Amino acid sequence: MMSTAAAAVGAVPARPGNRHTFAFAPSYRLPALAFGITPWTAWVDAGPDELVVRFGPWRLATPLDNIASAEVTGDFAWLKTAGPPHLSFTDRGVTFATNGDVATCVQFHEPVAGIDPTRRIKHPGATLTVQHPARLAARLRP
Repeated sequence: MMSTAAAAVGAVPARPGNRHTFAFAPSYRLPALAFGITPWTAWVDAGPDELVVRFGPWRLATPLDNIASAEVTGDFAWLKTAGPPHLSFTDRGVTFATNGDVATCVQFHEPVAGIDPTRRIKHPGATLTVQHPARLAARLRP
């Protein structure tokens, strides 16, 4: 059963083995909260057929067969990652970060929407700072 607090913010109940929660560093919590990003509104589901990312009000979804690669990466600058999702101006990748230490970097065959509400900006990759980045990378590798 979902708690009242989780239901109030629209959290979806976790499915065993599919849900990957974000790892929130203390220095990232307040900037994230200002944009509605909390442990209850930020997660990654790697289902049998689809990858779905929720990061506060932002969403990214793509079929698993659109994933070209998934690797562990890290060491991000706080100013470039804290708060809302960040768009890389060099390659249009999107970063959903709740810490600067370690993340799963996912590359797509076909770019996907995720950062803007018009869905016009397409991302060739996404960086996700989940609690177990190696586990998510292993799950997503083609």
